[in-house]
Amino acid sequence: MLTIKVLGSGCANCKRLEQIARRVIADMNLEAEVIKVTDYNDITTYNILSTPGLVINEKVVSYGRIPSPAEVTTWVTDALETTNP
Repeated sequence: MLTIKVLGSGCANCKRLEQIARRVIADMNLEAEVIKVTDYNDITTYNILSTPGLVINEKVVSYGRIPSPAEVTTWVTDALETTNP
């Protein structure tokens, strides 16, 4: 099962990124845990310069912008291939 983390304070952009991630997971009919990380100290452990950030299976795939659903789909697919070779 994938673990997807949305890093950010809970601003509008962070909420939008969470919606995109959840929609991609639903569209792909996958089981995944989506976690919102809002604690600043937890966010800094990922070494990102700005939020929102997106982490899939502990790999930072995006930060500082809202990626498109197509980009998120690609990253999820790549993560699935890595976990299920």
